[in-house]
Amino acid sequence: NEPPMHIECYDISNFSGKEAVASLVVFKNGHPSKKDYRRFRIKTVIGINDYSMMQEVLYRRFSKFTSKRNNQKNPMPNIKTESLPDLILIDGGKGHLNAGLEVLLQLGLSTNIASIAKKEELLYVPHIPEAIIFPRNSEGLFMLQRLRDEAHRFAITFHRNKRSKSMIYSSLDSIVGVGPKKKQKLISKFGSLKGIAQADITDLISVPGITKELAIIIKQSI
Repeated sequence: NEPPMHIECYDISNFSGKEAVASLVVFKNGHPSKKDYRRFRIKTVIGINDYSMMQEVLYRRFSKFTSKRNNQKNPMPNIKTESLPDLILIDGGKGHLNAGLEVLLQLGLSTNIASIAKKEELLYVPHIPEAIIFPRNSEGLFMLQRLRDEAHRFAITFHRNKRSKSMIYSSLDSIVGVGPKKKQKLISKFGSLKGIAQADITDLISVPGITKELAIIIKQSI
């Protein structure tokens, strides 16, 4: 009924169901509000199930609004309350929309929700069976595409970083004498497996707990 000045967009990223993550990006007054961006690690869904992953994220995000509403009789003073977005946008098709809508209904929350499908750039909203098709030169479509693309970029970046760290840990796991604390110190200092591999013996020894003998083993193992 009114222009959505506060929009939240969600996307899921995973690799064959592994290292699944989700992103939340926020636009306010038509511009990215990066301080409000959020990343989520999927905790409860095993395997490839985008709908369930999206439901987990939306439930984690919006269940607190139900708690706040239930506690309105005894509000805490001087606490700035967070408001629901004017529009929740999901990267996906009609199935993603229905999954998201189910969470809102379960929580008893009322706000606008829609999903945008790639390729055809179709918009789905509740209670309208057919997809909404924007003109290709529509400023509204451009805005939704910007949101969707930004959520996708944010999710992919997080997912790649998570996979990269996982690969570092798995490579270091095979080295006897490099426990969790030493792994963390190596990653903190050199940033990546490539950085560790390129470091010389002197650099490795500078990490607390890494002896010359262990540094030589590390160099030979990665």
